[in-house]
Amino acid sequence: MTVPVFEEYEPAIDCTCAGCAVQRRTAARAVAVRYGGHPAAHGARRALVLATAAGVVLSCGAAGAAAAAGPTAGVPRADEEPDPVPATPQGAAGPLKGGGASGPPSDNAVLAKTTRAEIINRAKKWVAAKVPYSMEKYWSDGYRQDCSGYVSMAWNLGTNEWTGSLANYATRIARADLQPGDMLLFHNPADPSKGSHVTIFGGWTDYRRTHYIAYEQARPQTRKQSTPMAYWNNSDRYIAYRYKGLSAGNPGSGSGTAFPGAGQFGPGANNAHVTRLGEMLVERGGKRFYEIGPGPVWSAADRRATQAFQQAQGWKGAEADGIPGPDTWRLLTTGTGRDIPPAATGGSPNASVAFPGRGYFQPGQSNSHVDRLGRQLVKKGYGKHYVSGPDPRWTEADRRNVEAFQRAQGWRGSAADGYPGPETWRRLFA
Repeated sequence: MTVPVFEEYEPAIDCTCAGCAVQRRTAARAVAVRYGGHPAAHGARRALVLATAAGVVLSCGAAGAAAAAGPTAGVPRADEEPDPVPATPQGAAGPLKGGGASGPPSDNAVLAKTTRAEIINRAKKWVAAKVPYSMEKYWSDGYRQDCSGYVSMAWNLGTNEWTGSLANYATRIARADLQPGDMLLFHNPADPSKGSHVTIFGGWTDYRRTHYIAYEQARPQTRKQSTPMAYWNNSDRYIAYRYKGLSAGNPGSGSGTAFPGAGQFGPGANNAHVTRLGEMLVERGGKRFYEIGPGPVWSAADRRATQAFQQAQGWKGAEADGIPGPDTWRLLTTGTGRDIPPAATGGSPNASVAFPGRGYFQPGQSNSHVDRLGRQLVKKGYGKHYVSGPDPRWTEADRRNVEAFQRAQGWRGSAADGYPGPETWRRLFA
């Protein structure tokens, strides 16, 4: 019988293997202990035992033997708070457990059709089941329990892919075009075990698009959480992709171009088509028309933005009535036609900026005027006190930002108390 080899080692600061990552986390969490002056005491504090397990081969080059051996000191349990930046070693491309083909699709391969809603619903199933992270185990659906296996499952690929092959099933897109069900992928070809990871995009969490909901498979289990764009580390190296098999879609828009009908729009309408219309109008230069939204309830903002887009095409009269028809819808969904020009160059006028009254800006208030005030403060350069961005709730951050703006006008005392009045409002929106 071969005797295991034991040796002392210090975890390297830049090593990405699971063993060193665990030891660095353990050292960071440990309570400082004072030792005597004897050198042996200091050596005992640092001594780490490494058992060499023969026969363990990791296809991505990242160490996973410690996880296979069972519970280990320093490895978070499923009920512990996950690390923001987990180690995510993964397996290689292969079939589902129990059968199936592997490898990238051929040029004429027929991909399984799916929708964005189906992708997100599959992703949510693993979140609800709290599937443990593993590059060697497979869940009941046959998919490997690592980051790339998770995306393979969400996209319903029928195979277990890895970060080096997932892009073969997708079309590269701009980050600004991300929609729920797309993926953000970082594959490091020089050293796939160093940082390679993939997440499912679940939607933006703030209007500035600095954070998004990420569905991902990471230690200790599948998770859904707000994540900085594009990830906690290696952010500039993540690439946005869209699955080629999206039903009723195309690589550019990810959705169909069929007009849903004029009855879906106008006063009283409340449906997903109104939301989509607003989102497309925002992308084409209509953001200024929306104080809050877009949303499923038809509003004057939808009408004004639609009319501005129609007028940008040179349409007049009944052709630019603010209600989308087949031609308006076609231009929006295909990304063609002319964008809405800025207000200064002839776009439709924005909503009134008349001061709404002091009562809207008090502790406990939550309304669209507070959100609009905050966004204008940010635009003017007075948003430094916001931690997560302005929203409809009046907070101390709003008051302090207003105060900074008022002081910049040369006001002092009660004239710079942080609560907007008519003159503050006029100057802010001038």
